[in-house]
Formats: sequence, C-alpha cells, structure tokens
Amino acid sequence: MIYFETERLLMRDFDREDLPEFRRMNEDPKVMRFFPKIRTHEETDAFYEAILQEFETYGFGLFAVERKDTGEFIGFIGFHRATFEADFTPCIEIGWRLKKEAWGYGFATEGARGCLKYAEDHYNFENIYSFTAKINSPSERVMQKIGLQKVGNFAHPNMEETHPLSEHVLYALKNEVGE
Repeated sequence: MIYFETERLLMRDFDREDLPEFRRMNEDPKVMRFFPKIRTHEETDAFYEAILQEFETYGFGLFAVERKDTGEFIGFIGFHRATFEADFTPCIEIGWRLKKEAWGYGFATEGARGCLKYAEDHYNFENIYSFTAKINSPSERVMQKIGLQKVGNFAHPNMEETHPLSEHVLYALKNEVGE
C-alpha cells in the first residue's frame, strides 16, 4: 500500500522484495556508523518483522521509501514507538535510514517533512520526538530542517556511558494544543 507521495518519493509498506536491499543497507558500515554495530541478515529480518508488527498493532510505523523516478527502494522513514527507559518515553519517534547511494539529495528531509504532514492529517500524535548520537550531525541537521526543536541531551540507556555513541541529542515537535 502506498500511504503518500512527495515530489520524488513514495512512502509505502515494506515488501519481501525489499529484504535483500534492506539487508545490504543494514550491513553497510558507512550507513551504520552512528549505531553500535551493523545488523546481520537475521537481525534485519527480525527488524523487518517488527516494522510489519508495529503497523498491525498501532496503525503506524516506518515506511519503505521508494524513488519515484527509478522505483528503487532506498531505505525507511517514519514513526516508531520508542520504549527504552528515559524521561520522555514511551514516545513517538520520527526516524530515517537511507542507503548511502541516496545520501546528499535531500531525500531524508523531503520524506520526513512528508511524514509529519501525513501524521498531521492521519494520526493524533501529541508529541513527536527524534534523537540520534550527538556526533551524528547529518541526522541532527535533518531534525532542524523539518522544524523540530532541540529539547536536550541524554545518555542512551542501552549503551555504556563510555561508548562514543552514548550521548544523544533530543529534538521534539510538540502539539501546541493545551500547552
């Protein structure tokens, strides 16, 4: 199912045909440099199943992203229920991961803006958060470009405090109703 389109992208359900490219993306050290490790085929397959389950359970999730001009699967952008222990969780997170061949074209920003517009029209999210390792300046720039505001930093509870990726930036888009 195609949920929505942007100028250059289709946001759709994941399909089993996406798995080979999804695995390749998650095994690429450059793509995964701001994550603790690359994902094995089995871990990517489990992630794929978790994405499908999140849509089934909550009615939202991470959309597969396809280029309109080529029909090529380039990654994911969308929403996820973050449940690790922090003062802002559980929360709705907007996130993205694109294969390196899709970097530098503004696809993450375009797709994330489209997701926010889609959420405004279809979901009743009170707040939307985004976070990444403090050293991940490309993702932080996307957060800024899509209109999220920095609300702080935190040590990710799933990482050792001494790990170079432990310190995260936290951004939010808060619903102004009732505030």
